[in-house]
Amino acid sequence: MSDSQYTYKYYGAFCNTDAISSFVNHQLNIHFNEDLNVKTPLCIWGRHGIGKTQLVEQIAEENGYDFAYVAPAQFEEMGDLLGMPYLDKETNSTKFAPPEWVPTTEGPGILLIDDVNRADDRILRGIMQLLQNYELSAWKLPSKWHIILTANPEGGDYSITTMDDAMLTRMMHVSMEFDVKNWASWALKNGVDERGVNFVLTYPELVTGELTTPRSLVQFFESIKNIDDLKENLLLVNTLALSSLDKNTASAFTAFVSNNLDKLIAPKEILESRKFEQTIAPKIETLVNQQVKRIDILSTIGIRLVNYVAQNELNTSEVENLKKFLKLSLIPEDLRLILVQEIAKDKRSEIKKLFSDPVLAMLILTV
Repeated sequence: MSDSQYTYKYYGAFCNTDAISSFVNHQLNIHFNEDLNVKTPLCIWGRHGIGKTQLVEQIAEENGYDFAYVAPAQFEEMGDLLGMPYLDKETNSTKFAPPEWVPTTEGPGILLIDDVNRADDRILRGIMQLLQNYELSAWKLPSKWHIILTANPEGGDYSITTMDDAMLTRMMHVSMEFDVKNWASWALKNGVDERGVNFVLTYPELVTGELTTPRSLVQFFESIKNIDDLKENLLLVNTLALSSLDKNTASAFTAFVSNNLDKLIAPKEILESRKFEQTIAPKIETLVNQQVKRIDILSTIGIRLVNYVAQNELNTSEVENLKKFLKLSLIPEDLRLILVQEIAKDKRSEIKKLFSDPVLAMLILTV
């Protein structure tokens, strides 16, 4: 259900993925590079399917950290957490063999405890000791490992175990919110169907967190990837949409395809055109100047273009086409300012040439 239908309880600041990455990397840097007496686990809160787990995996991969994963909701008994007892014949005493998921490498590494508050109360009490001491009675984390947890918000329709203040105060908290521009940038880098990216950028309000989540959207977009003409296969497309998404989103995607909005002009087409004024500008104008002016479509094209520019090297003619796009008269000034501000964050010399243009330069000066 949407947040408007339930009262959800989150902890920490609401941040997009970039801000959470910065927060996590800052804390990991302190942990791995300073001799700390106290190690504080980090907990990332957020709705299901928003990408919490994937973000932690990405941080580990980008930094070259070892990574271990455990989902305590799957634990059926305390032995899954503490380890199993065995008889040490040399000492004639009972000892515990650590569970298989416990890290053994030196690190640095991240132990991800995923969906921690979906575990039952007995398991949570055991995890509390791990958060406090980075060890349990049967085993100890290597010194260069850090604990990160993910959790679903309290309240509403989630089947969770509420964490008390004693557990909450053992962690630092941050809450993840969906940011469509960041998601689109990630999606394009990872080969998500561009027609799906166009759809989400055009209708970000449909990512409700019910059945339609970033995860379920990607599942759906993967299922249509090999369908060249979506309009000719609309019945199949609708069936696939309903298999992953809620009815409102599935209906919106069907309408999106019916109106040929899945065929929005691509960034590469804009930048590589040899006749921008004769071909690209009229095409954009036709898309936008409908019975009701479609600024949402213009915004989608602009955001995708900004993301493409950030991920690719541009030659002189491509920079010139980028300049022509940004100066299109049909772009509202507030949207133009947003796009120019995003591009201005890029410090490459070829991008700086854009701002030799007095119109674009003036926009930067207004920041």
